[in-house]
Amino acid sequence: MSVKKIYTADSYLAPYRDRIRARHQMILDAWRKYSVDGSLSKGINNHLYYGLHREADGTWVFREWAPNATRIYLIGEFNGWRRTEGYALKPLGGGTWELRIPSFFLSHGQLYKLFIEWPGGGGERLPSYVTRAVQDPESKAFCAQVWAPASAYEWKHDNPGRRHHPLIYECHIGMSSEEEKVATFEDFRTGVLPRVARLGYNTIQIMALQEHPYYGSFGYQVSNFFALSSRFGTPEEFKHLVDDAHALGIAVVMDVVHSHAVSNEAEGLGLFDGSETLYFYDGWQGHHPAWGSRCFNYAKDETRYFLLSNLKFWMEEYHLDGFRFDGVTSMLYWDHGLGKDFGDYELYFNQGVDESAVTYLALANMLVRELNRHAITIAEDVSGMAGLAAPFEAGGVGFDFRMSMGVADHWIKWVKERKDEDWSAGEIWWELTNKRADEKTISYAECHDQALVGDKTLIFRLIDSEMYTSMSVDSDSPVVERGVALHKIIRLATMATAGDGYLTFMGNEFGHPEWIDFPREGNGDSFQHARRQWSLSEPDYLRYSYLRNFDEAMIHLARKTGFLSHRPELLVADEEKKLLIFKRKNLIFAVNFNPTDSFSDYGVAAPAGRYSLVLDSDAVRFNGFGRLKEGEVHFTVPEKSANGPHDYNDTLYLYLPSRTAVVFSID
Repeated sequence: MSVKKIYTADSYLAPYRDRIRARHQMILDAWRKYSVDGSLSKGINNHLYYGLHREADGTWVFREWAPNATRIYLIGEFNGWRRTEGYALKPLGGGTWELRIPSFFLSHGQLYKLFIEWPGGGGERLPSYVTRAVQDPESKAFCAQVWAPASAYEWKHDNPGRRHHPLIYECHIGMSSEEEKVATFEDFRTGVLPRVARLGYNTIQIMALQEHPYYGSFGYQVSNFFALSSRFGTPEEFKHLVDDAHALGIAVVMDVVHSHAVSNEAEGLGLFDGSETLYFYDGWQGHHPAWGSRCFNYAKDETRYFLLSNLKFWMEEYHLDGFRFDGVTSMLYWDHGLGKDFGDYELYFNQGVDESAVTYLALANMLVRELNRHAITIAEDVSGMAGLAAPFEAGGVGFDFRMSMGVADHWIKWVKERKDEDWSAGEIWWELTNKRADEKTISYAECHDQALVGDKTLIFRLIDSEMYTSMSVDSDSPVVERGVALHKIIRLATMATAGDGYLTFMGNEFGHPEWIDFPREGNGDSFQHARRQWSLSEPDYLRYSYLRNFDEAMIHLARKTGFLSHRPELLVADEEKKLLIFKRKNLIFAVNFNPTDSFSDYGVAAPAGRYSLVLDSDAVRFNGFGRLKEGEVHFTVPEKSANGPHDYNDTLYLYLPSRTAVVFSID
C-alpha cells in the first residue's frame, strides 16, 4: 500500500516537493552505503571493534581511531602510568591503532588512559569508545576503568512493548533523593520507581546518563558518549533499574545528546589526536556559539559510525526502549536556530539547513526501529520542521514523536503576563491543539527546563513566597487556593489536549517547590535545590499530597479510557465566561478558568446520552471545595443548544464551578 507523501498531505509543502524528494534520496543513498545485506544494524558495529574488549581466549584487545597520532600508549595502574613499548599501540592503517595484551596484564577495576602523541604535541586522553569512566573526588580528573565483573548481569524481564501514547515521567537520577547528595541508581530504583508505577506513568525518560565532567550541566555537556555516568553507580545497578522498570510495565527512554560534545580535551573528544576535526566540523561550524561546545560533522563517515554505534550500544547493552534526542534544532540548522522565528516553510528547506544532520537523524531513526520495532524516538525541536516526525516512506525524517515545546512557554506567558480574567479560552484552545495533523506530538505544562535556576516551577510562579507559609490545608490563603486550583486544571487541560502523549518532570506532579540549581561555586556547592522533597507529598495536612493524588487520577484516567487515541473536538470556547469545553473519545472535558464566577445549568450541544462525572479537580480529595457530588450523573435533553456544534441535536446541562476542570464520561 502506498504511503501518502507529506507534500500531498500538506498543500503548503507542495512547492518544496523536489527538495523533499532530494532529501529523501540523500538519506536513502546513505542507508545503502552503511547497510550490509540490507541491514543498517549489520553495518553499524564500531563499538564492538574500537575500545577495550576481551576475546574468547582471555586476550585483551584495544583499538582506537586517531589518524593524526604519531604514537599512542596505554598507561595506567598496571604499568605505573608510564609510556612503555610493551603498551604501545601499533598502526593498522586508516588511522586505526591496536594493542593486544595477555589476559593477566589487566584486571577488573583498574584505571587507565591513553597518551597520544601528534606532530608538535601530545597529551593524556580517555578512549573515544570508553564504556566506563570514573572521577577522582579530589582532583575531579577522570580516568577510564577496566570493567569486567566476574559475572554478567542476567536480565529477567522483556521490554514492555511499544508506547503508542507515552505518559512520560522525566527524571534525573542524581537529584532523585531527598538527601542533599548525588543520588544513585539504587536510590531511584527503590525509592522513585515505585512512585512512578503508582502514579500510572508508562514511560520514564532519564536525563544525564552519558558521562559528563560537570554535574551542573544537567548531563548536556557530554564527554564520554559510551560511558554510563559512574557518579550514579555501576552498569549492573543501572541494568537492575531498567529490568525492574520493565517488570512494572514501564518503558525506559534515554535522553541522548548527539547535538554537540563538551570541548574538554583531557576527558572529552576535543583535540583528541591534536586535530580540531576528528569528529567535528572545521572553523566556525565546529563550535557552538551559545553552548561553548563542539559541533559534530554529520557528513563525515567516521562521525556517523560513531554516533550510530552509540545508539546501538545503549540499546543492546542496557535494553533501552528508545531515545529522546536533545537539541535537534541545533543539529538541523547551521545557525542552530538561535534568535530565529520559524514562521516560514522556506526555512526548513533552504541553505540554512545542515542536510547532513537531517540524513544522520533519519539513519538514527531507521537503526533504532530495526534494533527494536517497539522502540520510540522523540525529537526536541523548537523549529517545527515539517516532516521531522513523519515516516521516512512519506518523505519525513522518521521520529515517532516531537515535543510540543510551545505549550509550556504559553502557560508561562499566560500565568506571568495576564490576570486570570484576561485569559482567552479560544487562544488557550488554539495554542494547546495547534499541531501538525500528520505528526505525533507530546505535550507538557512544564519539564525540567521551566524549573532551572533563574526561573520558577509552575506552582512557585503561581504561589511564590506563600509556599513557605501557607501550604497547610488549614491555612486561609486566596493566593494558594488559586495556585492549587490552576496547577490542577492547567495540567489536565494540557494532557487532555495533547496530541499523542504527555510528560511531566519528576516531583512536579505534586507541585515541587522552588527551582532546580545544581551544586556550583555560585551557591557554595549546595545540594539544597538539586534534590526532590518527596516527604512534602506524604502528609495529608499539606496540599502537596492532594496535587499528587490529582495527577495520579488524571494519568489513570488517560490509561483507562485511552482517549489519546482520538482527536479532541472543540464544543465551546466561551470568551465572556472563560469556559473551554471539548469532547475526546467518549469524554467531555469542561474547564472553567473564571476566577470568580460559577455557572449552573450551562448548556452545551453534545451527543445524546447519560453522562457520569469521572474526574473533578474541585473534589475534596484533591484539596478542592467539593462543589460537585462525586460520580454525579447528567442526562442530555432533546433540544438544540446555542453553545457548541450544530450537528448535535441534544443539550447537556452542567454546573461548572469557578477555577475547576471536570470530566464526564458518556455511558
